[in-house]
Amino acid sequence: MKYKNVLFDLDGTLTDSKPGIVKSVQYALRCFGIDEPDTERLTPFIGPPLYHSFEELYGFSGEEAKEAVARYREYYAETGLYENILYEGIDSLLYKLKENGYKIILASSKPRIYVKRVLSYFRILRYFDIVEGSEMDGKNTDKIELIAHILDKWNLKAEDSIMIGDRKYDIEGARANGMDSIAVGYGYGSEDELSGAGPTHFFSTIEELKNFFLN
Repeated sequence: MKYKNVLFDLDGTLTDSKPGIVKSVQYALRCFGIDEPDTERLTPFIGPPLYHSFEELYGFSGEEAKEAVARYREYYAETGLYENILYEGIDSLLYKLKENGYKIILASSKPRIYVKRVLSYFRILRYFDIVEGSEMDGKNTDKIELIAHILDKWNLKAEDSIMIGDRKYDIEGARANGMDSIAVGYGYGSEDELSGAGPTHFFSTIEELKNFFLN
């Protein structure tokens, strides 16, 4: 097989996490006196670092964004984390990858403490050889930085690895580290966003993703 290491994003790639993330953002915004009923407007929060999203989408200052993330986590840690659905076919995909000798790695901008809870909740933690995420202080929220950290910490070769994700940040992070990438079209990134990022491969369904690795 060409690749030995398969890196997965979490939100929008393994799970449909929109309900919990959106409700957590709404909770944080209400703490600033902002009522945002339009859930579609909040979809861009899924994927990039939360700090940046609060700054870019709502004009928060750095300090306000830091406070907003803390408020977000108040709701997310207790409730939002579980307002989440594992995409159909993901359990089977991970099982087959493991069975065929791939090293499976979780690479999420979400704090590692939450990532492990999500994987445990859906009973898929057992498939992962490595689980990496950001730190609570914001370190490694950028996908370029996170992937570089994973390659260095675990002594992995970029040419043996491939990143799978549903947003441009996953694709850009892989390319910046000399790694191939797969954009998946069933998540939260638009086709224009993903094609513009220049992934090595694009698959619309989980079945197509499975066939790529196993056929």
